[in-house]
Amino acid sequence: MMVHYHGTPITPLTALYQLAGRCFCVSHARPDDVARVHQIGQSVMLDNGAFSKWKRGAETDWPAYYDWCDRWLDFPTTWAVIPDVIDGGSQLQDALIRESPHGQKGAPVWHMDEPLHRLLRLCQEWPRVCIGSTAEYAVVLSDPWRRRMNECFNALAAEHRRLPMIHMLRGMQCSGREWPFASVDSTDIAQNHNRPQNTARGMADRWDAMQTPGRWERRPEQMELVA
Repeated sequence: MMVHYHGTPITPLTALYQLAGRCFCVSHARPDDVARVHQIGQSVMLDNGAFSKWKRGAETDWPAYYDWCDRWLDFPTTWAVIPDVIDGGSQLQDALIRESPHGQKGAPVWHMDEPLHRLLRLCQEWPRVCIGSTAEYAVVLSDPWRRRMNECFNALAAEHRRLPMIHMLRGMQCSGREWPFASVDSTDIAQNHNRPQNTARGMADRWDAMQTPGRWERRPEQMELVA
């Protein structure tokens, strides 16, 4: 069953507390609600903030991230995204994975422009792997994104009788779609619950009720035409 992690901070607090019993994502770039969601949530995903910092051109401080995670990883259902660098290349990503001090409570990131064999290797070594979009696949559910994701799940299904746990970063739009992600996250509720037609609880009810298939049926892989 797909788990939906709702990104924070969510304001005002009355809106956050409408989501008691849900699952939450807290970014190191905006840790405002981390204590509160550990009081009211079922599971918490700690995000390294790489995407937010990359967009702002901000520096990363991985030792500070490790220290921040350490306290919250005492909670059994809390896990952390291992540091990654957008467009950083596989060797740099693997070096960051080796540095991570949190063992299996961490989840490495595979970027969609990286080789598929790296995704397969990470899934052999880790209980949960995150997939992150890159510039080429920035628009979730676009045609290039769909083609690449079909390639990913075709490769995973060829190696695993039951698929490993795959988390799609910023992938809430994949809810109810054909790709059997174990979990997804987004800040949709945080950004849009204050619109006249929305409430935080109503949005969470809609997202959390959208599930994906448990099994992947192999898709044909389309070759991109080069002009």
